[in-house]
Amino acid sequence: MTTQEILTAARDAKRTVGVSGTAQRNRALLGMADALDDAANRAAILSANAADLDAARGHISEVMLDRLALNGKRLDGMSQGIREVAALPDPVGAVLRRIQRPNGLVIEKTAVPMGVIAIIYESRPNVTSDAAALALKSGNACVLRCGKEAWRTSKAIVDALRQGVTAAGLPAAAVNLIEDTTRASSYALMEAVGYVDLLIPRGGAGLIRACVENAKVPCIQTGTGICHIYVDDTADQAKALDIIENAKASRPSVCNAEEVCLVHKDIAAQFLPKLAQRLGPDRAARGLHPVELRLDPRAAAVIPGTPAGPQDFDTEFLDYILAVGVVDSVEDAVAHIAAHSTGHSDAILSQTPSHIDLFTAAVDSAAVYVNCSTRFTDGGEFGLGCEMGISTQKLHARGPMGLAELCTYKYIIRGDGQIRA
Repeated sequence: MTTQEILTAARDAKRTVGVSGTAQRNRALLGMADALDDAANRAAILSANAADLDAARGHISEVMLDRLALNGKRLDGMSQGIREVAALPDPVGAVLRRIQRPNGLVIEKTAVPMGVIAIIYESRPNVTSDAAALALKSGNACVLRCGKEAWRTSKAIVDALRQGVTAAGLPAAAVNLIEDTTRASSYALMEAVGYVDLLIPRGGAGLIRACVENAKVPCIQTGTGICHIYVDDTADQAKALDIIENAKASRPSVCNAEEVCLVHKDIAAQFLPKLAQRLGPDRAARGLHPVELRLDPRAAAVIPGTPAGPQDFDTEFLDYILAVGVVDSVEDAVAHIAAHSTGHSDAILSQTPSHIDLFTAAVDSAAVYVNCSTRFTDGGEFGLGCEMGISTQKLHARGPMGLAELCTYKYIIRGDGQIRA
């Protein structure tokens, strides 16, 4: 099907999905999860994924290949995520505010679906099922546009998901996958006025910038994460090493991974050698990928490493690379973050309440952490089931976008013959 045909089908399906009841949508979601667990579908998805991986090798990094790869455990996580979404309360129809006027009018601010949600994303196949589940649960039809590296996998996933959708009596076009993987289809979604009610790009800075600059439909900025961890002079250094290794190296290809570490000057001579040992030789000894440190001049005076280039504190590496700098105070850390952060997730490791209070008040990011890893910025970890993306803007959603953020609202006014004087 052409992109326009898919958009038309989604627009037609949104009416049916939008008025469907909670029970029917939950049946569809559970059917989608069952379809992902079906042996024949699993085999088809894993076969498609193997073909995508073969085609991508040599063209994308090993870290990006890991993002693309599926296995049985990851498929289990995808189906479990859908079941968790099904178990969540239905956001549609929730009365967000109720006002009774002196004239007897009852005004209810009521949550309703957006309509058609389009998602442009790159090489993470699990986004296909997460996005479809969240859109359907919140009464929306969705149009998915994945990167070319993941198209075979996403197509096999959507084919399975549609089995569950139609078995529940909802139209197959509630879940759609764009067939054209050229840039033309992305721009078609950005310009699909009258067809797309909300566009959500999930990917790198280039994709986000293209959507912001070209979208004629409502668009939410998501994803780009230059995430900082500031190690204060009173930080518990043993815990700090655990937190930093987790935030940087547990899965460096994701947007909530740490990209910058700032260390207070009073502990730099003591802490930086421990950090270099932990992320370098200690990881190599365990058969793990070491982390390359890109050091500002003050850090480079303490430990060996790669001198930081002009862009290293403004780069989302998505790799085993960490920019490291030394700062004089918590105020300097906040100032550095203000200058370089993308507003995603930033953390302070400290035992000083006044420093923690200053940091949490002054750092203007969607998620601000105290003494824990930035890797928790995730819909599942926040109790949202899964997420449509991490919004780094302030309107209409911020942080992990769950069901509530995929709804808008309208006012329903009930009266008994009132007229305005």
